[in-house]
Amino acid sequence: MEHTMKQQRVLWLAINAKYSHTSLAVRYLQAACEDTEILELTINDYLPDMLGKIYEHHPDVLGIACYIWNIELVKALLPLLRKVLPQTVLICGGPEVSYDAAAFLQQFPAVDYVIRGEGEIAAAALLSSLRRGEKPALPDGVAGRDAKGDIVTGRAVVVEDLSQLPFPYTAADLENAKERILYYETSRGCPYACAYCLSCATRGVRYLPLARVLQELAVFIAHDVRQVKFVDRTANADNAHWLPILQFIARQNCRTNFHFEIAADQLDDDALAVLQQMPAGRIQLEAGIQSTNVQTLRSVHRVHCWERLTRQLRTILSWKTMHVHVDLIIGLPEEGLASLAHSFNDAYALQPDMLQLGFLKFLKGAAMMDLAAAGQYCYMDTAPYEVLSNRWLSYGEVRWLHSFEMVFEYYYNAGRCRQTLAYLIREAAGGNAFRFYQQFTDYWETQGWHHCGHAVKDLYGCLLQFALHQYAVPREEIDNLLRLDALSTDGGTVRPTLLDWNRQRYQKITGAFWRSRLPEEYIPGYQFHNWRDIRQQYHIEIFDYAVDTAPRQRMEKSTTAVLFIFGTASALPIKLPLLPTVTV
Repeated sequence: MEHTMKQQRVLWLAINAKYSHTSLAVRYLQAACEDTEILELTINDYLPDMLGKIYEHHPDVLGIACYIWNIELVKALLPLLRKVLPQTVLICGGPEVSYDAAAFLQQFPAVDYVIRGEGEIAAAALLSSLRRGEKPALPDGVAGRDAKGDIVTGRAVVVEDLSQLPFPYTAADLENAKERILYYETSRGCPYACAYCLSCATRGVRYLPLARVLQELAVFIAHDVRQVKFVDRTANADNAHWLPILQFIARQNCRTNFHFEIAADQLDDDALAVLQQMPAGRIQLEAGIQSTNVQTLRSVHRVHCWERLTRQLRTILSWKTMHVHVDLIIGLPEEGLASLAHSFNDAYALQPDMLQLGFLKFLKGAAMMDLAAAGQYCYMDTAPYEVLSNRWLSYGEVRWLHSFEMVFEYYYNAGRCRQTLAYLIREAAGGNAFRFYQQFTDYWETQGWHHCGHAVKDLYGCLLQFALHQYAVPREEIDNLLRLDALSTDGGTVRPTLLDWNRQRYQKITGAFWRSRLPEEYIPGYQFHNWRDIRQQYHIEIFDYAVDTAPRQRMEKSTTAVLFIFGTASALPIKLPLLPTVTV
């Protein structure tokens, strides 16, 4: 194609995994290249609709950010784009095309150029040549075809000085996207070289100047954005850089939540001191564990001190002021089911807010590719390139683990049925969390539940049915715990009919309570207005057990009235007239 356009309309396209996500890459490109636009779609959009939305922009140049979550969709889109936009220059970039640009250009002749590596400077140079009407000599970081049509790949590049990059968000962008997740980076690269991660492809860490970082964080706060998610691979790699950021965030009066990926064993006393003073809900932490098998960690060049990691995370979790998310990876070398069970129980014992079970992926450019043959790995040929089997896990086990992960997501990671789960694991499964979820998963599959979707209210029935089938536990005890769990999550809106709800049975007593002055002891400023407001904001449930003691000891018979205040985390034992005195 002859590239002779002078006044070009340039469009950067992001296809995100969810609407709540935003693309940092296309915003960097827009900021680095003058007079360009961005378009964000999602992988859930209908392909012909996506094509139509792109066509409406009539781009002369279209750049597409290619990632593991969208590459198969991009591949389906490319030939359609060439049909409806025959004169448009098509550029692809991102990790899914950067590491094997020649093969991608060979497979997709519709693509004119591939940006290799970090693309801001390379893309600007390429656009500058196109705008001059030239068939460009390929700048560093750009692969394409020469005058003979032969593919020339050049080399991948990095931006050595991050201060060259402009702030990627405009004021209008921040206002329009402030309820979504906004991504931000203060560094590129990682000090570690974990084989399963793309960060091992570049060495060293480059940082934005600290003064600029603080100024840009203030911009997010001034625009009242909901969440800023740092994409720094290890946010606390350098305390001299990270601590001032934490201190700045701790001083702010804002609703913005900041998410960091950290190496938990690298947290020192100074960092813990700042974190302890952090306002509740201000930050959330994601700490990769991946495995607790020392041999496994050694094989993928992962290093952490388990004793220190657990001590630091337990300390942070004890404050109950920030969401803590930990990760395990299924399919790593030397980790069969027995080892995985051990790693799972180690991580579960921390009781993090979320324990994500991810499946090993063979990413282009990652060092895991070098371990595939020795580990007898079989993995998907198309994205997301997930493990199917290896020397230590059969395909049948990997398939079953997907059901295990689904069950775990429905319950623990959704924050659902936590009291009931703790009771069953402690009293019926001997404290072995993996064994409990293993038995639950086996039962789940025998019922065919892994082949269908589930409404939230039905999940309570699934757990009740399993518990009564698998364990010799009294239905009454499980019913009490499930009622407590249902009222403690999902805003109290889910009331499964199979449970023994007792509002009507006690409504004379509770009605008298709401008309008296007693609620003022529990709800500051309480005033009775009407029954509709009462039902929407509060609920009193009568339990047959001292349910608040369930996580620590055997359930004890004791009629207990609990007041739930929806919209808060409050569940308060109360005393009601005509009921036995409750000792808490």
